[in-house]
Amino acid sequence: MAGEQMGVLNALDVAKTQLYHFTAIVIAGMGFFTDAYDLFCISLVTKLLGRIYYTDLNSTKPGNLPPNVAAAVNGVAFVGTLTGQLFFGWLGDKMGRKKVYGLTLLVMVICSVASGLSFGQDAKAVMATLCFFRFWLGFGIGGDYPLSATIMSEYANKKTRGAFIAAVFAMQGFGILGGGIVALIVSTAFNAKYDAPSYLVDRAGSLVHQADYVWRIILMFGAFPAAVTYYWRMKMPETARYTALVAKNANQAASDMSKVLQVELKADVEKVERLAEGKNSFGLFSKQFARRHGLHLVGTTTTWFLLDIAFYSQNLFQKDIFSAIGWIPAANTMNAIEEVYKIARAQTLIALCSTVPGYWFTVAFIDKMGRFAIQLMGFFFMTVFMFALAIPYNHWTQKDNHIGFVIMYSLTFFFANFGPNATTFVVPAEIFPARLRSTCHGISAAAGKAGAMVGAFGFLYSAQSKDPTKTEAGYPPGIGVKNSLIMLGVINFLGMAFTFLVPESKGISLEELTGENEEGDQGEATAPSSARTIPL
Repeated sequence: MAGEQMGVLNALDVAKTQLYHFTAIVIAGMGFFTDAYDLFCISLVTKLLGRIYYTDLNSTKPGNLPPNVAAAVNGVAFVGTLTGQLFFGWLGDKMGRKKVYGLTLLVMVICSVASGLSFGQDAKAVMATLCFFRFWLGFGIGGDYPLSATIMSEYANKKTRGAFIAAVFAMQGFGILGGGIVALIVSTAFNAKYDAPSYLVDRAGSLVHQADYVWRIILMFGAFPAAVTYYWRMKMPETARYTALVAKNANQAASDMSKVLQVELKADVEKVERLAEGKNSFGLFSKQFARRHGLHLVGTTTTWFLLDIAFYSQNLFQKDIFSAIGWIPAANTMNAIEEVYKIARAQTLIALCSTVPGYWFTVAFIDKMGRFAIQLMGFFFMTVFMFALAIPYNHWTQKDNHIGFVIMYSLTFFFANFGPNATTFVVPAEIFPARLRSTCHGISAAAGKAGAMVGAFGFLYSAQSKDPTKTEAGYPPGIGVKNSLIMLGVINFLGMAFTFLVPESKGISLEELTGENEEGDQGEATAPSSARTIPL
């Protein structure tokens, strides 16, 4: 039997946009700024790490990270993130969102600083230290995904909930942009102070000793925004939906939200007791969950998995793609710090022109177009532009067409972010019950990070040239950039197909979506609104 919405939750659903909404967006969003900065800044310094620790002065080319080391440095944070998403997602439902929220930031602060340190000076010691702390950095980052999304969804009103959650995630774009800007500033300062010849002119002289500080400063800066946010996270009250629906404390929920909304709210003690006595308490591995939300979880996990294969391979290895088309000069024509500058300039330009705008287009339109339409559209255009890059790839590699390639490549980023990269984050925070919301979001996000690892490791090898003489040192021949882009196009098309498993949640109360207002036996029932896929 469906009951009326609890008073405190209804007050949140219908509340006008207020200061506390923006405060929550900033507090949660700064975590995501840090997440993106920490995850993607490694791509700015991997070439420098190769030069510092693996250069053979007898070679005509500067050093590169060996394949196994490059895979570890790029991918170990994703392993940590996946683990953190599962662990903290589960813990957020068991202990509450607030109790776990500050812990993730502390882990990120400590490990950001530690990532820039090293035990010993030889390559093996430095890489081992870097990988160790980037795993735990990823672990903290992983916790931020389900907790930030869940907290924002449970604080938001139903009319603009999608925009608020998407705005938190949009800070990822500023994090990527911030990484590029910090790298530009640091590399410019060091290059001005320690001017060095190119590798072609002087192999030893092209790598000044002070270059070792460049990558450390860039990585360690990620601790700053996380540390600034910690105090404000600790002041946030627990969400009313967790307190009322999971902890079953109606008085505390009313008290907390009365302060947040600045209105007097009555505690629905009887309503909470009736819900507690009902049968709305099935677990994650129950038949009821499989019947009500099984396909939804399949939809959120598969679409996030497929999206991240394409998205992270594009982000982490855009420097390799730009090098392949000649947009970044050959490594031996630059000194070590200059190469960092050129890579950072390319990433910053892409972030500024396509990545950041894409996120905010989603914020602007998600509550008008709906999640389903934006996700389907994003996957469709990602597929189109990826094939448009891949099929005439030889045309794009010609010098006169490099700008066209960059524009097309930027459009794939734009529609990733005005598309599934945002919606795959938003939807799992809305369509699952409060007692399983953080867990299910963590599972969905972890599937995404599994896709990121496939993208990180797979693209690293597959994008190598078919010609053994043109591969990077230590790599076997691959299928080439062209065929790798075709594969990413196919993956985007599959993402479009699996989007049909994901329900539309625009403008619907969280409790209506999940059936948590139902006081009777809902095990056999299915909430009609949550079963609808295409918005009507």
